[in-house]
Amino acid sequence: MDSVFTSQKWFLLIVVAAVSFLFYLLGPILSPFLVGALLAYLTDPMADRLEEMGASRTSAVIIVFIVLGAFFSLAVLMVLPKLGQQIQLMMQQIPQVIDLFENKVFPALQTYLGTDAQIGDFSMIKTLIAGNWEETGNIMTQLAKSVTKSSLAVMGWIANLLLIPVVTFYLLRDWDVMMAKIGRLLPRNIEPKVTMLATESDEVLGAFIKGQLLVMLALGTVYAVGLWLVGVNLALLLGMLAGLASIVPYMGFIVGIVASGVAAYMQFQDPIILVWVGVVFGIGQALEGMVLTPLLVGDRIGLHPVAVIFAIMAGGQLFGFVGILIALPVAAVIMVFLRHLHDGYKRSHLYGSEKVEPPEDEPEYEQENIVNEQH
Repeated sequence: MDSVFTSQKWFLLIVVAAVSFLFYLLGPILSPFLVGALLAYLTDPMADRLEEMGASRTSAVIIVFIVLGAFFSLAVLMVLPKLGQQIQLMMQQIPQVIDLFENKVFPALQTYLGTDAQIGDFSMIKTLIAGNWEETGNIMTQLAKSVTKSSLAVMGWIANLLLIPVVTFYLLRDWDVMMAKIGRLLPRNIEPKVTMLATESDEVLGAFIKGQLLVMLALGTVYAVGLWLVGVNLALLLGMLAGLASIVPYMGFIVGIVASGVAAYMQFQDPIILVWVGVVFGIGQALEGMVLTPLLVGDRIGLHPVAVIFAIMAGGQLFGFVGILIALPVAAVIMVFLRHLHDGYKRSHLYGSEKVEPPEDEPEYEQENIVNEQH
């Protein structure tokens, strides 16, 4: 029996190593497949719910595709052009922001701290920005220019864009079937354990990726609408920036309120506007804590903020854009495995001469270090 278990263990390790090596070799062409898999994973619960309501799997997938198509069409036709205009406007205002810090903020800090330390000369930065901001132009125009420089690049972009919906459709249609087939491929004696680990990994991914992405989108919308009502010209750009930064708890609030405060003050030149910016982000923070996170994420286990930052940076460093796409799913799976290894270590002879049972007032797995208590 031990020899069979050892053989299975080595077989699974070889399979994992081979798949990882293939991912490394095929990284340049995997982006559309990974994006399609991510979209299929995120929308599978919606398709399952439509099936429960009586629709066939194909009909459910078509309905999901209509919703996705409408969302992305709206983003391309309305959001991206407006975002490009605001990026251009932001580039024009950066020299003014530098002047504000150089002539007002830093001198006030020097006076308050009682020091004559020199901050430095910002003239070079202003010259570079003033000489190059016009080259940025509209984001869609610049993207088109960079792509059309090479016919091969054009073909690659078109192929990737066409592959993503095709891959998403087929993966979403056959998602449940593929998961069942993978389960049947596993050795029977370890299938329950692997299923348990996969279920816990899915809970982590569901809590963080599905839930947190919706929280980020909702917060970005709330911040953008609030800043627009206040009258800030860069409302969409600043709202999206704050929403994206919300992948780490409180970072979206900090980044958003600082950037929005600077932009609003540069536009209105009135300190009262900072109060309104604070009200917008205060409302957003209250909605996140009392409504969005409890509703969309709940009390399920999430990734620690430091683990999120490290996973994204490590994935990008090791595998580029593909690494960024798979960083959080891989980190979630690794976290689940580490938690079980930690529990096994605490119960083994390596930790002590006798097996250590967890105290009655502690959960079976020590989750206090990984539960996102901010939520």
